[in-house]
Amino acid sequence: MVAAAKLRRAQENIMQMRPYAEKLNEILVNVSSGLDSDEGDSFNTTRDVDSVLIVVITSDRGLCGAFNNNICKRTLTLIDKEYKGQYENGNVTILSIGKRGKEFFKKRGYNVIDQFTETFMGLSFDKGKQGAEYAMNGFLKGDFDKVDIVYNEFKNVATQIIRAESFLPVQQADASKGMSAVDYIFQPNEKVIVEQMIPKTLKVQFYKAILESNASEHGARMTAMEQATENAGEILRELRLTYNRTRQAAITKEILEIVGGAEALG
Repeated sequence: MVAAAKLRRAQENIMQMRPYAEKLNEILVNVSSGLDSDEGDSFNTTRDVDSVLIVVITSDRGLCGAFNNNICKRTLTLIDKEYKGQYENGNVTILSIGKRGKEFFKKRGYNVIDQFTETFMGLSFDKGKQGAEYAMNGFLKGDFDKVDIVYNEFKNVATQIIRAESFLPVQQADASKGMSAVDYIFQPNEKVIVEQMIPKTLKVQFYKAILESNASEHGARMTAMEQATENAGEILRELRLTYNRTRQAAITKEILEIVGGAEALG
């Protein structure tokens, strides 16, 4: 019941955020693709991938089925397939949003940034953007050549879709996917617009992933608790049947003993 109440509010938040974030991301991709290399935005720079930051968004608490395990396993698969060399060189860093991810990767000896594990306590854009700022600053300084995000996308109460997406560098328009660069007219000028718009847009995309995960968590917990209730009810029925059978057997045994004693006396 608690998860259902929280889910309703979390679902409203992500449904309101999606159209805005998706359109903003489309503009971001188009603007970045149209930038001159001289003017080039730093978030748009593609480098050889020597160091990787993976943002893992999990929950703070358990009792939500395979919600957290699926994210952690998907992250391990991503590292094994895409960043095995970087991991062997000790250049894979995990930024954990949520305590479960921190616990999972620390136990396995990964380098974990855990200063954002309390993001979901009083979740807001101001708290959500802090993790984005850390990743963005690290990318600008050259600490990380690539930043990926792994999270659960909310589809419905019973279904969450695991996403592993590139956060930085900014994606370029891909004609094969029906995307094309747009020739924008900038006012007052390109530099001012880009310097303000791209960082804000990246923070919105980061916050959207957190909202997706937040709604998915409550849906997964609601489903897990419902299944637990059904399983507990089934066990209770089996225990009640066993109890009645045992009780009936004891009564029958006592009756037989009484009848046997009466016949012996007779």
